[in-house]
Amino acid sequence: MHVPPKRFGAELRRARHERGMTLTRLASAVHYSKSQLSKIENGHQRPTAHLARRCEVELDCPGRLTALLPGPRTPTSPAAAGPPSRRLVLTAGAATVLLANSAPGGAAASAPVEQTGDGSLVDSARALLTHFRRMAQSSPPPTVLVPLAEQTRALVALAADSGSGSRNGLLLVAARFAEFTGWMAQESGHDEAARRWTDHAVRLAFDGGDHQLGHYGLVRRALMAYYRGHAHETVALSAAAGDHRLAPRIRGLAAQQEAEGHALAGDHGASLRALDRARGLLAAAGREEDPAPVGPTHLPDPVTMFTGWCLYDLGRPAAAAEHLDAACAALPPQAHRNLARYGVRRALAHASAGEVDHACAVARTALTSASAVGSYTIGLDLRRLAGVLGRHRGHSGVRALAPDLTAALTLSAAARTAPPLPKPA
Repeated sequence: MHVPPKRFGAELRRARHERGMTLTRLASAVHYSKSQLSKIENGHQRPTAHLARRCEVELDCPGRLTALLPGPRTPTSPAAAGPPSRRLVLTAGAATVLLANSAPGGAAASAPVEQTGDGSLVDSARALLTHFRRMAQSSPPPTVLVPLAEQTRALVALAADSGSGSRNGLLLVAARFAEFTGWMAQESGHDEAARRWTDHAVRLAFDGGDHQLGHYGLVRRALMAYYRGHAHETVALSAAAGDHRLAPRIRGLAAQQEAEGHALAGDHGASLRALDRARGLLAAAGREEDPAPVGPTHLPDPVTMFTGWCLYDLGRPAAAAEHLDAACAALPPQAHRNLARYGVRRALAHASAGEVDHACAVARTALTSASAVGSYTIGLDLRRLAGVLGRHRGHSGVRALAPDLTAALTLSAAARTAPPLPKPA
């Protein structure tokens, strides 16, 4: 990342002097060494976005330092930076029209599926999807990608040969399979394949009469933008999926993702307001029965988890660690992917808050799960953790953790070099 270090360093020194804070005190507050912070102030070392945010919190100058950092790098793949596909936008737009023309609770709004004689087949397919979700919690993405794709194609073929009643049910389950295939593609580090499968899920759902999933496709796109560091794109896509006529779960997931976008942009108030909306909407969704819910299904308290990560992005690692500790304690022991993802983030929060011993203990547990699932996206946080712990190379716990951390990083990188991903039919 190209950063104008001299300009940033001069502004950091100016803000520090205005607050009457010594270099030693600021270094202690952000858990950097005095020599490292001195190099940044003198323009000899490039700052990270997280350091900029931490300094803004300690110096009470929101946006002053992060404004000097450039935007995220343009991805090497042109498709990775592209807007939502025209078909995805048209599908979501058509869904909005149908929702607008439906009375609250009407047929188009709720998209009920009329089941006929093949209802047992639909139920079996849903049970199989649940099995795949559980399997993905403890397996690398490549092990489930091909069977997920093949099951999607099989359901679409069955739908084509079925009567009108069972056709819709089969298409909607196929849409859920396609959506989950897209998520596993993203876990493998392949955003282009993830977008293709997400778009495919939107088309299948729309064909099956579900006018909600088109907007969830925007939520998935927002998550991809977040991982690329594009705060404003994350917010825009999430907000577009928050139409008041949509189901509470779709809107709640969109609000969560919007909160992450605001946090990435450094807007503390907007992030917490979006999280409040998410909590209310997901609570309302929890009172509804949905045999095939979209989005994460292994997080007992997703809003607390998201709050923790938003606080980290906002430069408040101690508060982030407190929320992540509480949320991670409720994770089921078989949910290795979530134990890895949020365990690594929890360790990162503790390390950034200066609790190196505790961070190493948390990381050691999380790395066991991370090695099992081999996730590219978890690897992004592993690299951040390695960077923070790297500031404490002389610490005995950091030295002891280094081999396991290196092994987990290698496995997460290998996920991206897996065999070619299957394409939607």
